[in-house]
Amino acid sequence: MSGPLNDEYQSMAANAICHQAFLTGETMRQEYTRPSRVFKPRVFPDGNQWCALYGDDLQAGVCGFGPSPSDAMDAFDLAFYAKNPKNPQA
Repeated sequence: MSGPLNDEYQSMAANAICHQAFLTGETMRQEYTRPSRVFKPRVFPDGNQWCALYGDDLQAGVCGFGPSPSDAMDAFDLAFYAKNPKNPQA
């Protein structure tokens, strides 16, 4: 396509950009409100896995395990929501 964009294409491009900006904002909001971000559990190796633990121990606290720190944090989020079913993000 050569030359300037006509009005219809300009409107489509502007809408696509606005939509992507909205989705990016939503992704950021969701990421920064994850329990693993808010509560900042301790992350440490435990045997051949990683553990994300919030609290004094596994019985009293909330924990998640995974093969990587990121996977442990994901498991922590799921465990948090399972222990707190009234959480609006669950």
